[in-house]
Amino acid sequence: MTNIGIEATNVYFPKGIETAAVLAEKTGIPENIIIEKFGLFQKHVADDTMHASDLAIAATRPILSKVDPLSIDVVIYFGSPYKDYQVWSCAPKIQHELGTKNAYAFEIMNVSSCFPIALKVAKDMLKSDETIENILLVGGCKESQIIDYDNPRSRFMFNFADGGTAALVKRGATMSDILESAIITDGSFYEDVRVPAGGSRLFASYETVEKRQHYIDVPDPLSMKERLDPVSIPNFEQVIRKSLQKSGLTPQDIKLLLPLHTKRSMFLDLLQSLNLPEEKAIYLDHYGHMSALDPCIGLHIASEQGRLKPGDIAVAVSAGTGYTWAATVIEWKG
Repeated sequence: MTNIGIEATNVYFPKGIETAAVLAEKTGIPENIIIEKFGLFQKHVADDTMHASDLAIAATRPILSKVDPLSIDVVIYFGSPYKDYQVWSCAPKIQHELGTKNAYAFEIMNVSSCFPIALKVAKDMLKSDETIENILLVGGCKESQIIDYDNPRSRFMFNFADGGTAALVKRGATMSDILESAIITDGSFYEDVRVPAGGSRLFASYETVEKRQHYIDVPDPLSMKERLDPVSIPNFEQVIRKSLQKSGLTPQDIKLLLPLHTKRSMFLDLLQSLNLPEEKAIYLDHYGHMSALDPCIGLHIASEQGRLKPGDIAVAVSAGTGYTWAATVIEWKG
């Protein structure tokens, strides 16, 4: 069977930057703590002219300067659920603005875990439908806007940042081969992280605005930590090992790990669990966490820096609140 892989990637970051020093002023947390513990030197922040759909479009345009937009069969938005509007799909806007007139467009959303899942969905679609040749995976994130820096319960989300990314997945790819995936969901965390107001349970009102209930929140951080800490790294490790096993590989075969951005201690714990040195991972300490975009951004950075050679194995791995952990193995050919 013809291989299915990622043929091209790209990223886009808005010009606005918040440094660790700026975040220290906003939060009251010392600058050295933001750098050393949050693992963040700076992050990009979009202005009022750029939203999730715009960030995704800006990231994708350079790919379509080299690929005929009319050759794209499917456009899949996998980015942040916080978009330009509520109850609104940005995939049709993206399809229209990019000129991919022959493509149908839809969205998949599983908050921060979605890129490894999107790779699996795209590969499975190409395997099952011979009329599909090219799928664009596009993502945008403007989640810096939903942080309340005065709310200590949401402290672990102070690294939320803005950006866009895209990946062209195609039949007969020459740059890479998408191998196997593994996914775990523990739905017991379904209520632990959410924006309280704006949905059907708590409709927007003057009161919800006054109570600042339109920002992301963690109702009981201590309870979540007590339940999440024992399972988080083991579940990360399990999806990585299982995706590798299904691909006929082991952690020793990993050339590069592409994780979502987390606090530095969690990042190091994950590397230790796999016996990987730090130089075998991309850590987005100058970008922050951008919902599901992180592993795709890490892959693009690695490619640009020449950190992947033909035959190298990379693993995209993420986790999203709810909670779902997901990993997909990529064999580099470029």
